[in-house]
Amino acid sequence: MPVIKVELLSGRTVEQKRELVKEFTESYLRICGGKREGLNIILQDVHSENWAVGGTLCSDQQP
Repeated sequence: MPVIKVELLSGRTVEQKRELVKEFTESYLRICGGKREGLNIILQDVHSENWAVGGTLCSDQQP
């Protein structure tokens, strides 16, 4: 049972997440094969104050 875990900054809509899950599923099955019902995808929203890039919190960076 494969698991794809995606951590992303908060702020995506449910529709965006729905589309992302669909695309990951289709790509995984095309490339790796397997059964659709056996693939698990976990989306984890992370607040920008809990994510840093290049030593700076994302919440502190310019939009």
